[in-house]
Amino acid sequence: MLNQRIKNGIKWIIPYGIIRYREKEFQKYLTLIYEQRSQKQKEIKSYFLSLNPNKEDHEINEIISYFKKYAFSVFPYEFSRKYLMTDIDVFFDKSTETRYVIHNNKRLYFPEEWEDDTIRAYYNVLCIEQDKDSPHCYEAEGFVVRENDCIADIGTAEGIWALNYADIAGKIYLFESDGMWIKALQKTFEPWKEKIVFVNKYVSDTNEGNTVTLDSFFKDKRMDCIKADIEGMEIKLLEGSKKMLTNANHLKLLLCSYHSKNDAVEIKEILEKYGFKTEYSKGYMLPVFDKDIDVPYIRRGVVRAAKSI
Repeated sequence: MLNQRIKNGIKWIIPYGIIRYREKEFQKYLTLIYEQRSQKQKEIKSYFLSLNPNKEDHEINEIISYFKKYAFSVFPYEFSRKYLMTDIDVFFDKSTETRYVIHNNKRLYFPEEWEDDTIRAYYNVLCIEQDKDSPHCYEAEGFVVRENDCIADIGTAEGIWALNYADIAGKIYLFESDGMWIKALQKTFEPWKEKIVFVNKYVSDTNEGNTVTLDSFFKDKRMDCIKADIEGMEIKLLEGSKKMLTNANHLKLLLCSYHSKNDAVEIKEILEKYGFKTEYSKGYMLPVFDKDIDVPYIRRGVVRAAKSI
């Protein structure tokens, strides 16, 4: 059986058709998935090209315009065309035998078994995700980390979001349950190790086994900003954070909302009931990697929420 942590670790490579990796079993898996998703991509593109632009809003018209000129993309907007794998340099750290890229003048490390092309593909998608015009972008006016904020990166993976704020944050909690990332994360955040707390648990609505609720973990701890990308478990995270959400005086949340069809609406409704002001990130994603995606195919990428009393 294919190693689950590898599948999770390159979730963004698969949609872009990158199938180079050392494991033969993994290559077979990617080839099958690529064939299935190529058909779904054609289906989605045909759907948008069949729409009448005069009856659609500007965000949908941007997607229609994109597909008239280009092939399928999870991010069907012009900004995504700016990023090229060939522009990415990968460096080798002899002391740890691991590879890294330079991100905002900081070293971002990757699992030691990853080759250069895999890293380039993965990092290229990270850059697309976090472009200021991307549906997956966390940051926006009013939703940035401030000097000495305590922040939590839940579903850390490679850690690019927390790394952006490593210099200014007062405390950083990295929640990552996949052991594949641990060594790379430790190396990436080594220059700030005095402010880093690694949490090797899943965040959910229970405190059982390898899961933890935010209410229990942050019971006696300060928290200012939470980012979460946890494969569709964001609502469970909120269900396990009722006390935190109720008692929050100044808390920002940046929650991925594209994993399931109704996540964006449900997450927004839950947070507004607790008195948070909310907004969606720009535009839509087309998550072809979700086997259940169906008409109208679009998903909001991130729900941002803030509460100040």
